[in-house]
Amino acid sequence: MPKRLVCLLLLLACNSAWAAAKIENWRTAQGSRVYYVQADGLPMADIQVVFDAGSARDGKQFGVASFTADLLDSGAADLNADDIAKRFESVGAIFSAGASTDLATVSLRSLTDPALFNKALDTLQLILTKPAFSKNDFSREQKRTLAMLKQTEESPGDLAGIAFSNAIYGEHPYAHPTAGVIKTVAALTAKDLKEFYKQHYVAANAMVVIVGNLSKQQAEQTAEKLLAGLPTGQKPDALPDVTMPSKASVQHIEFPSSQTHVLVGLPGSYRKDPDYFPLYVGNHVLGGSGLVSKLFDEVREKRGLAYSASSSFSPLLKQGPFTIGLQTRNDQTQQALEVLNKTLSDYITKGPTPEELTAAKQNIVGGFAMRFDTNKELANYVAMIGFYDLPLDYLDTFQQSIEKVTVAEIVSAFQRRVNPQLLQTVTAGQLKQATTDSAK
Repeated sequence: MPKRLVCLLLLLACNSAWAAAKIENWRTAQGSRVYYVQADGLPMADIQVVFDAGSARDGKQFGVASFTADLLDSGAADLNADDIAKRFESVGAIFSAGASTDLATVSLRSLTDPALFNKALDTLQLILTKPAFSKNDFSREQKRTLAMLKQTEESPGDLAGIAFSNAIYGEHPYAHPTAGVIKTVAALTAKDLKEFYKQHYVAANAMVVIVGNLSKQQAEQTAEKLLAGLPTGQKPDALPDVTMPSKASVQHIEFPSSQTHVLVGLPGSYRKDPDYFPLYVGNHVLGGSGLVSKLFDEVREKRGLAYSASSSFSPLLKQGPFTIGLQTRNDQTQQALEVLNKTLSDYITKGPTPEELTAAKQNIVGGFAMRFDTNKELANYVAMIGFYDLPLDYLDTFQQSIEKVTVAEIVSAFQRRVNPQLLQTVTAGQLKQATTDSAK
């Protein structure tokens, strides 16, 4: 069979499979939400337990949410980290945990053979309901985290990113890095992690995602078992709304590097934003499509000012950042910024051409099915749908939502949501030396 025909048949199979993926949802006895997709292709299941316990819930203890998630599998009940690792390894299961800006996620991938699955599930349940947070484990992880944070001080890109988040978010909970900062992480104690866990890892704040070779009855039993040992508790208060910057700003961080990192942007879109699809498709043309975007063409192809230039909307529960980024030679920073700002300004005024819009739609729709062609990736999408309360048919209607976007809608959305007068600009590099050299 010709290779092209094989690829086409595989793509059609993926599209039809995911279009038929039915997301079911219900609540456990304690009120936790459950999202379930039966996928019988392999004798495996991917399970995620998601909590509204990301770094936005850190309060003044920057890093406590990430620290708590990272330490979950270091010990539980009478098991230490080695015991937990061996239990998962003995049944071929894979465990992970971590926190992002909005949420904390505990994940398990396991075979569904009853003997193997039950042992993996028992271990996960212990981690969720009886984490140890011992002082020795805490001390070791704290040293590791502080060493990692110290390394960020040696990276102009990391420094620019931290300053950029502070610039666009000010005092909002989205402003600080997920991992925290040296001062706050150094001040944390094992007791702080236990308190954060006690407050946030509760049934009322939990959501379970199950994708794989389990019947609905098995999925119901799995969700009930996982969360049975958690107190009901309550959800945290709603996050405050994001306040837009009052005016544009430019901040430079002097750093002895040959390249200057440039970040430009402002608070952008959120997951349930009515403008989400026009902004998403529009950004694909502006700087989200890599080598064929307007920013790449203007900055790299026409002028050779940077190896790459890109833009992105990162929607969150509240307005996530709209970011344009590039790296350029120190002495070309000002020119690169001028090209960046002019390209953005022109795009806000005119939007994409009809041809660019058509190409963007084809690119987005053509690659969409491949983004969740495994149960694990599908589970990530289902978790996003559940956590952000998106329609259950989101995946089925995605293509239609993309196809409906017009040039006029993109222009309208960008003009309302990306105000050039409020852009925050951060650069990190050796501009003083570059200025001196250019004056010689």
